[in-house]
Amino acid sequence: MTVPVSRSSSVAVPTRPPVDACPTGHRRADERINWASSIPFFLVHVVAVVGTLVVGVTTEALVLFVAMVWGRTWFITAGYHRYFSHRAYRTSRAFQLVLAVGGATCAQKGPLWWAGHHREHHRHSDTEHDVHSPLRGFWWSHVGWILCRRYDEVPTERIKDFARYPELRAVDRWNGVFPWLAAIGCVLIGGWSGLFVGFFLGTVVLWHNTFLVNSLTHVMGRRRYATTDTSRNNLLVAVTTLGEGWHNNHHYHQSSARNGFFWWELDVTWYVLRALGRLGIVRDLKVPSAEVLAADRVADGTFDVGEFRAHCARARSTVADAHLRPGATPRPLVPGGPESQLAAAELEIELEKAQLDEVLLGAVGAADDLRRATRRSNRPAVPERG
Repeated sequence: MTVPVSRSSSVAVPTRPPVDACPTGHRRADERINWASSIPFFLVHVVAVVGTLVVGVTTEALVLFVAMVWGRTWFITAGYHRYFSHRAYRTSRAFQLVLAVGGATCAQKGPLWWAGHHREHHRHSDTEHDVHSPLRGFWWSHVGWILCRRYDEVPTERIKDFARYPELRAVDRWNGVFPWLAAIGCVLIGGWSGLFVGFFLGTVVLWHNTFLVNSLTHVMGRRRYATTDTSRNNLLVAVTTLGEGWHNNHHYHQSSARNGFFWWELDVTWYVLRALGRLGIVRDLKVPSAEVLAADRVADGTFDVGEFRAHCARARSTVADAHLRPGATPRPLVPGGPESQLAAAELEIELEKAQLDEVLLGAVGAADDLRRATRRSNRPAVPERG
């Protein structure tokens, strides 16, 4: 059973970017790569490549590779993303646990950690509070945010609805066990080639396949809908991630179980969910209504506030970067001397910077008003001829 809904209201989107935006090239201490805890991540890449070259590729290993990449991708897209993050459909408690365990085999931490941070991403998408916005750099959005210490903890306050289940808390706490169980299965089925090609190489491809949704689909592709972020629809990513590449569609209607809104938009995750719905395993699959699909289109003249906000954010960051310089030891100022004149000039620059910042923030607020005014539903009806 599918349920058409008008618009998602589960995630609040701020109307203006935060005032405390920091330059893109600068990181807090807890946002830098934690090399000690990141060793396993880089080591898996080395083991995958070296191991594959040493043991070779067997037929069984190749089949395992496909299963380990796209079989587990489905648990990320249908489970971690559309179910735990956005509650796009309902299911039984037993199948909910299956989705959690299947997602945990992907070595992307537990369902509560994953979904909690993803909800935070939608709450502050492409603002300074976004956990992985490409406005802070492509590397940061792709993998940098995962390798730092800042986001180690589970944002329990964002995922209270699922954190109440003890079995999900157990999967989240012991999430590191499940990838190794998958690795053991690959060895038993395909031997050493099954381990290195099927599990390790499959995990590396799965990782970056998932990460491309955070990075590439915010910088490359087509924007159908005027969302407040920089999300884009990307066919290549949609194919490799079983439908997650229709990212602008998703940001426009976040609670939809279907990301490929139209028949020509390939969405394998949706096809499987629809089949499971007919079997009674999942139910109440949410899909956008026809009115929602037709509204807020950039091609129809709706102002693209997301792109405008992104340009403003880059401008603010550029201004901030231009005025940052390493701290120096203060020296006594001689009235009328060069140091005093320099300090006065720097103060004047800071005042101009603050004024420019206010202008940009005001422009973003006006852009939000323009987007609302240009929505199809807000336009005056055109009288019919004759």
